[in-house]
Amino acid sequence: MRKFCEENERIKRRYFEFLREAEGLSEPSIDKVEAALVRFETSTGYKSFKAFHIDQAVAFKKALGKAKHPESGKPLSKATISATLRSVKAFFKWLAWQQGYKSRVGKSDCEYFNLPAKDEAVAHAHREKPSPSMEQALHAFRLMPGDTVIERRNKALFAFLILTGARDGAAASLKLKHIDLIESEVIQDPREVKTKASKTIYTWFFPVAAELRACFERWVTHLREEALFGPDDPLFPQTAVGVGASRRFEPQGLKRAHWSNAAPIRKIVGDAFEAAGLPRFGPHSFRKTLVQLGERICKTPEDFKAWSQNLGHEQVLTTFTSYGSVSRHRQGEIIKGLGTLAA
Repeated sequence: MRKFCEENERIKRRYFEFLREAEGLSEPSIDKVEAALVRFETSTGYKSFKAFHIDQAVAFKKALGKAKHPESGKPLSKATISATLRSVKAFFKWLAWQQGYKSRVGKSDCEYFNLPAKDEAVAHAHREKPSPSMEQALHAFRLMPGDTVIERRNKALFAFLILTGARDGAAASLKLKHIDLIESEVIQDPREVKTKASKTIYTWFFPVAAELRACFERWVTHLREEALFGPDDPLFPQTAVGVGASRRFEPQGLKRAHWSNAAPIRKIVGDAFEAAGLPRFGPHSFRKTLVQLGERICKTPEDFKAWSQNLGHEQVLTTFTSYGSVSRHRQGEIIKGLGTLAA
């Protein structure tokens, strides 16, 4: 059981309420802030925040530099250290305005939580995230089994993610009523679907391989006409688990309930790629795959703007900067090709 300081716990509760109600942060975001503050308190021996001194900030930075990841055993990344320090710095900047702390925490003292400029640059350096080519995604899809109802759900889910580029949290919370097969449209209503920043997103099926759409349509038809699912039932239902003949818990079909989180979706996608002899790509990587496809087939700025909106981006620059960087391999191809033209 970890130690704690009652006085610190009270002021932290006030801060979390401020983040929740005034800043509009989500509970997962607040949990990360809480974890960062616990790290800081541990480094000071759970001293009262009223005893804050710049030496504590300096010592905390050094402690983070020596800390190891609890699972991998590797040193913490510069990005993790930077995010932790930013969270603690923001707390103390808020604390400097609170009654009882104004004379104890100087506003300029908070700057001692800053990383050296070099380390901050490393923390925010762009790193190319791997994503599957469309050919790799189709290869994994074609190798997925489809005999049982659970396998058919998994394969339809894989197809849906490529068809729409939907985020895994949205896919886990979608209902049948959000799918319009006639218009080839998915309506991500934030009142019922977990969309990023609670945005309403209208997505039409991307122009990808016809077999993906056929697989997904068969699944929706099965749910509506054979399983007799209604409009408010989940598009991708949970696996039902029960005691089987072996007297062990085993999958026993599906139940009319949404997944509580997107972890099963990430596992399904990762397992499919691994079974195909490919790296374990995640569901989010399909969004980059689709951006790369759009860069090849969109002919006008308006085309790419529509493509970008279909991914849920209000600004096309988001698509370019977050997903549209040219891969190292493709960069080489382009430069070599331009050299041939210049010769």
